[in-house]
Amino acid sequence: MKRLIHSDTTALGFQIAPMIDVVFVIMLFFMVMVGTVKVERELITKLPSPGDPMVRFPVDEITIGILEDGTVTLNEESFDSPRDKSLPTLTQTLRRLATSSANQKQSVLVTIQAEEQASYERVIDVLNSLHRAQIQNVTFTVGT
Repeated sequence: MKRLIHSDTTALGFQIAPMIDVVFVIMLFFMVMVGTVKVERELITKLPSPGDPMVRFPVDEITIGILEDGTVTLNEESFDSPRDKSLPTLTQTLRRLATSSANQKQSVLVTIQAEEQASYERVIDVLNSLHRAQIQNVTFTVGT
């Protein structure tokens, strides 16, 4: 004899096991995420007071341009011929600038702006001239 169970009469009740699984998954998620939370920290900054010594920044900033044809400019003024490797006039001018800045206890900052098609050899010529003038603070920009 077979017994048939009607679904109307059978009550399954509240299933707690899936609910516990969901709670554990959510709890695990929050436990993992708590490690990635960034703790805010105080930034300690000290503002200068009137008794602090002054910080000197380079006041003498010059720009040396190197054109595609080899022409070298110092603050938009051309120096020496495009074929002269030693750049004597530029070197002499840079020496005077370095001496003047040293007397004033200021540093010189030189920015070399080489055009994209300027030769690397010409850039080295300018660097040699800066070395002979004993100028060490040099930055580069490349572009038009």
